Amino acid sequence: MIKIAIVGEIGSGKTFISKLFGYPVFNADDEVVEIYKKNRKCFNKLKKKFPKQINSFPIKKKCLIDIILKKKYNIKIINKIVHPMVRLRMNNFLKKNKNKKAVVLDIPLFLENNLNKKKDNIIFVNSKIKDIKKKILKRNMNHKLIETLRTFQLSKEIKKKKSNYIINNNFKINKVKKDVKIIRGKILKNERNYT
Repeated sequence: MIKIAIVGEIGSGKTFISKLFGYPVFNADDEVVEIYKKNRKCFNKLKKKFPKQINSFPIKKKCLIDIILKKKYNIKIINKIVHPMVRLRMNNFLKKNKNKKAVVLDIPLFLENNLNKKKDNIIFVNSKIKDIKKKILKRNMNHKLIETLRTFQLSKEIKKKKSNYIINNNFKINKVKKDVKIIRGKILKNERNYT
């Protein structure tokens, strides 16, 4: 099974590009939402750490944003609880799809959490800051939260260096589709040569 990991900055279009490959996608953000919605164990652990702020199940997104904005370090506490649960779900996803030709991993902290293995195909989604800002504005995301999250991510330059391929996302669908098709072809060709 070929593993394709999509990395890039917040709002660069990683999720959209992940879907264009046509393979099963593991989306870490969606998994986190599910965990907050349905996982009582996660709720109990977070409630223990933040008893004043977390008091109802399912856990509300606004509540977590307030916790992170109150004290930047809180994100590390939350991640320590949530990340092992996400990793477990990722491992289940990989087992479930082990007979597929390829899978796509859309995990924002893929490199930061050292999830990358030697044979993984890492694709960096490169987008212009003005395009990212436009997208963030459209999605009505909290700017302060985004800036806080960015401080826990590797720089654009490091991510680029650690990647095998780069997709320049100008948010024009036809160009992006064409780039994905080219990269997918290269990945499949390299896999044939490797085996």
